Amino acid sequence: MSIKSTELPGIGTKYELETEKGDKIAIVFMDSSIQLYVLEKESETPAVAELNAWETRRLGSILTGAIIEAEKEAVEVAFSALSDLRISIHTYIISKNLAGKSIRELAIRRRTGVTIIAVSRKSKNIINPSPSFSFEKGDVLVAIGERDQLKTFESEILEI
Repeated sequence: MSIKSTELPGIGTKYELETEKGDKIAIVFMDSSIQLYVLEKESETPAVAELNAWETRRLGSILTGAIIEAEKEAVEVAFSALSDLRISIHTYIISKNLAGKSIRELAIRRRTGVTIIAVSRKSKNIINPSPSFSFEKGDVLVAIGERDQLKTFESEILEI
């Protein structure tokens, strides 16, 4: 499969490729948007989608296998070279029942497999807190692990 690029004066740049099946795909990068054209092998009329910059990055992530699913406070990442690996990153707010307890005391990694990678406290960020780090009410922690590990963390640690 080869990719052909063409400058379109006053418009942008067009990239074209043909799949093994004979479908043709063209992507036109313009100043304010990106147009995606797909012409199926036996068709005469292409399907067209116009994407903004965010949608284009999202589609690129999906196509490369680096899927990022952003929710309010969670992200899941999949890696193209490791198709069965999905890592979830989630933020949580510490309640008063965990205040004064350390990462070691809660045995977070041993009990759940989750790693605390950062804590934000009163506008100060602590990256890679040590096992002796003690939480305060209102701390926002960033936890990383597989989806099931984070669910276990939520039920066994946060609901103490």
